Order: sequence, then structure tokens, then C-alpha cells
Amino acid sequence: MSEKWKHELLGKTYVDEEGKKLVSWKDCRNLAQQYSVAPREVEAWACRQGVCPSRYERSIGTLGLEGQARLLSSTAAVVGCGGLGGLIVDLLARAGVGKLILVDGDIFTDNNLNRQVLSTEDLMGARKADVAAAHVAAVNGAVEVISFPDQLSNENAESILSGCDVAVDALDNNSSRTILREACRKLGIPMVHGAIGGFWGQASVLFPEDRAPWSSLGGADKGIETRLGNPPFTPSFIASIEAAEAIRHLTGVGKPLRDLLWCDLGNHEYYKIRISDLGQGS
Repeated sequence: MSEKWKHELLGKTYVDEEGKKLVSWKDCRNLAQQYSVAPREVEAWACRQGVCPSRYERSIGTLGLEGQARLLSSTAAVVGCGGLGGLIVDLLARAGVGKLILVDGDIFTDNNLNRQVLSTEDLMGARKADVAAAHVAAVNGAVEVISFPDQLSNENAESILSGCDVAVDALDNNSSRTILREACRKLGIPMVHGAIGGFWGQASVLFPEDRAPWSSLGGADKGIETRLGNPPFTPSFIASIEAAEAIRHLTGVGKPLRDLLWCDLGNHEYYKIRISDLGQGS
């Protein structure tokens, strides 16, 4: 019985006009429900047989079927579900990251409406992590999701991140980033970093041996965003870079962004800065 769904899935495949072997994502979901198999397991198995679940058809040219299978078998944490995080959560869910851990102890307020894609007028006061989890379920039901409506702390960080393959920083302060950074170091996983303010944003991928780019700021907990705020477009730009780096790591497609990518959308200037050039820090 345990193998029957595999035979049924292969029987539901079809070939499109370009010669690609596909299977409807709805057929995958129905088989998962019928045989009590995790939906992401069904989709990953299909990819490894050379059959693309229809919902990922437009990703395969870039990521490949094996890359898609790796995504479906992976776990990522998104810490912060606001301006950056809401967009990152949406992108990772659509890409098919198999399990998402969503962490945010905050609620939606009026000043989130200008940029936080998960905030709507009827969700003021709702917990961001729970709204993000509901969004994932609506976008891609094959993705397993766990929400933690709590602030990341030294006491809970390692237990929350245990089992993750990557953690994505969508935080708005450096003290919380440092907690996330130290937990990632101890667990031996990379941290995808992003920060925004005004027309400016930055992104990088920090491996356990790397130093944090914010460690040279002399202890400042926040940056220029306290003065310039965050307009709607900057989070979208940096969130896309962060999501791309997380997916790059999980699939093994391409090389990670080991330098700090500094982006000035106001003057159309973009720089890659060696983190070692930023000064002292750990």
C-alpha cells in the first residue's frame, strides 16, 4: 500500500508541447491525502523521477528538478514576518521550500500598511507569525509551517532553529540579529542577512566562520531607518535578494553572496563590500 501512490502518480503524468513531463499539483495533493503521505514528500519524489509538479514548472529551467526536490526536502526559518519577512515568506512558499519556521512576536499596526505585504486593514492587531503561517497555507499547502509568535531570545533561539538548513534575518534591530547570529553559529547553519532604510538596503550570507557586518557599528541597535523610515519598494528589493540567497543555498545552484551587497536605489548604485573591510568586530 505504501508504494501504491507512486505508481498512481506516474500514471497521472503527461507531456507538454515542449516535451516536459508534468503532473498536476492537485493530483499530488489528492494522492498525499488519500495515502496519508506528506504532500512535500510526494512532490519531491515526483521531481526525482523526472516529473515536475505543475506548480513549479516555471522554476525548473533555473533550479532543475533535483534542485526543486532539495527545496521540498529542506527547512528554512524566517525570523521577522514584517516588511522584509512577509515578502520572504511568500517567495519561499511559492518556491516550494518544504518546511518553514516563522518567528515574530509582534502584531500588525497602522504604520505597517505602507510596506508589509501581509498586513491588511482588517488584520490590525493580528499576530504577524500566525498571519504569515495562514498565508503559506493558502499559497502552497505542500509546505509544512510552524509559527512562533514570540520574540527570538537567547533562551529559545537554538530550540526554534534546531533542524533548519538556513535562517533568514528579517529583523529590524542588531541586538536580535546578534542572537540569531550566535544561534546559527552554534548550530552550524548559514544566516541570510538583510537590512533596509530609506532608499538603501544591504544583504549578505553569513556562514559560521564569518563576522557580522553590523558588528562595526559601535553598538548601535538600529540604523538610518530611524530617520528615513522604510518606503514600500526597498523591502521588496532586499527581500528578493534574501530569498534568492536562501534558495541558492538550499538547492546548491550558484555561489553564495559572501560579501556585503550595498544597494542605493536612490542613485542606482550597487556595491559589493568585503566584510573584512568594515572594521573591527566579531
